Amino acid sequence: MTPRSRSLLACLALLTSLTARSPAHAAPGGCASSVPYVAGQGGYAVYRIPAVVTSRQGTVLAFAEGRRSGVADSGDIDVVLRRSADGGCTWGPLAVVAAGQGDTRGNPAPVVDPRTGVIVLVTCANSGTATETQIMRGEAGPGPGRRVFVQRSGDDGRHFTAPRDITAQVRRPGWRWYATGPGHALALTRGPHSPGGGRPSRLLVPADHSAAPPAGSHDTGREDRYYGGHALYSDDLGHTWHLGFVDDTHDGRTNTNETGAAQLPDGRVYFSARDQNGTAPGNRLEAFSRDGGRTLDRPFTVQPALNAVPVVQGSVLQARGPGAPLLFSAPSVPTARRALALWAGRDAGRTFTRLRVLSDRPAAYSDLVQLAPGTIGVLYETGVHSPYESLEFRRLRLP
Repeated sequence: MTPRSRSLLACLALLTSLTARSPAHAAPGGCASSVPYVAGQGGYAVYRIPAVVTSRQGTVLAFAEGRRSGVADSGDIDVVLRRSADGGCTWGPLAVVAAGQGDTRGNPAPVVDPRTGVIVLVTCANSGTATETQIMRGEAGPGPGRRVFVQRSGDDGRHFTAPRDITAQVRRPGWRWYATGPGHALALTRGPHSPGGGRPSRLLVPADHSAAPPAGSHDTGREDRYYGGHALYSDDLGHTWHLGFVDDTHDGRTNTNETGAAQLPDGRVYFSARDQNGTAPGNRLEAFSRDGGRTLDRPFTVQPALNAVPVVQGSVLQARGPGAPLLFSAPSVPTARRALALWAGRDAGRTFTRLRVLSDRPAAYSDLVQLAPGTIGVLYETGVHSPYESLEFRRLRLP
């Protein structure tokens, strides 16, 4: 590590310490920001892939991937968690929720059942020596490649069950890559799949996959057009799982990748996805479902109001309250991962207006969470020289 890198990490560590000890940037009802994860601290070289939910008790649960060796997407990677009892101003100790033990565990997609308070976490895993490129090419060896796991917590996120493999329930034969979210999943609270009569909510996890090329093709499977979106859902608190819609056009015009979901006030589910280098103009895709994610009303199409977003993951959240907007967060420079911004739509996802830029610094992945009526939080990757120096948590009041 260079002297400059050591100096940068020391500065970030000091910032984290000061933020954790006192609610700096005080605002009515709490702090303005905090830094729960800093690269080089806690035994991990880098923290990436934020996911955040608020429990029924009001605890903020901030999940991430703890990458032991560096910024690479493969290697020895754990799913980690920090909990906050004061709305994201200060944080408890780091806990390992799913240990890689030399392999890769990640893509956390947590969700809270509103009736029982049970926290369900869906993640993915693969060998620590296999890269996404190798998996998409079918070069990951004779094993299952990417696998899907579920865990549950009934004590406000203090403890989770061991990861349980659900791959056979939610993955089609011939799929190679598989990624849940990343970011929070969705508990349906309106319509026929909402909690009632003693039943829990439908838990809906947006996801993406890649398919193998057709027989006789000269493609390797690594081509972006083999990406597609899908959803998995559970109607029994995560005990059993089913595949919902599957986007398998693979025409190269729109290449559905990392996906988030929100339930609109009219009960429909809104999906917002990264377009992985499709030929259609723009980098954000959207789709709607009227049946709780089992099917789509129409295939994914470009959302032109978000053309300022680069090729990157983004988060979507339907804020609570009368007339509350549909929110979206992502970097706001079309050609770079920087300047994380917040957009709002008040017409069920048809259009979006940029509300504010949180910072001009480098920024990448993010996740939105409702903290209280009129107040949201965003956990996002950012730094001074790179987006992958820390995960910052910002508290924002909606206009």
